[in-house]
Amino acid sequence: MAGDEKISVFGDQAGSVELLWGGRGRPSRGPKPALSLERITQTAIGLADIGGLGAVSMQRVAAELDFTKMSLYRYVPGKSELVALMIDMAMGEPPEPAGATAGDWRGALRGWAEELAAVFDRHPWLLSAIVGPRVMGPHELGWTERALAALADTGLTGGEQLDAVTVVSGHIRAIAQVSVSMGVGSARAKEPEAAMSAALNELLVGRSERFPAVAAAVADTAAGASRDQAWEFGLERILDGLEAYVARR
Repeated sequence: MAGDEKISVFGDQAGSVELLWGGRGRPSRGPKPALSLERITQTAIGLADIGGLGAVSMQRVAAELDFTKMSLYRYVPGKSELVALMIDMAMGEPPEPAGATAGDWRGALRGWAEELAAVFDRHPWLLSAIVGPRVMGPHELGWTERALAALADTGLTGGEQLDAVTVVSGHIRAIAQVSVSMGVGSARAKEPEAAMSAALNELLVGRSERFPAVAAAVADTAAGASRDQAWEFGLERILDGLEAYVARR
């Protein structure tokens, strides 16, 4: 009965559950395989890092490995399962908190956020891959475990801890998405706020009276009052809010 319940929960994603959590690693029959899930997944990640998730197909991965497409199907049922493996491998093991002392939940959570931002920077395609219903792998769930562990002694309820982690990770993804929209690897992506200000300045020519608040904010940014600090500003304000809330509890 428990097995039936599991199938009803995961539905057509049962294949991803088996690959991520079931330890399936190679065909059970036949000669010693020349392929492995790890090698297939690493190859797919390499393609995605260069050309985005759209560059990944079973045919393309097979060609990169110099195998037939049918050979891959002995290991991975299809692209959706392959993407699930890619996400978990790209996330990697969650890092140990750096620069935080014992009991310093704020420092630990900040370090966690910085490491997560670095993952999205290395693998921009993750931003689109993690959208929508899917199965989380052990590495990705490990990241959640590490963030929740940082909040364990704050007095927050389990639900509040999960909400806090969701808010922090949402901020990290949002800023990473801005960089991607500006063109990953370009000068615009490295200074997304500066690029956005330049675009707004151009749009505001002859229209500043219609949008006075926007014009004033952009002018202030151009003067150097704030430049490319949305990541830092947003994270600090989130942590400030959590710290105040924890103090009230």
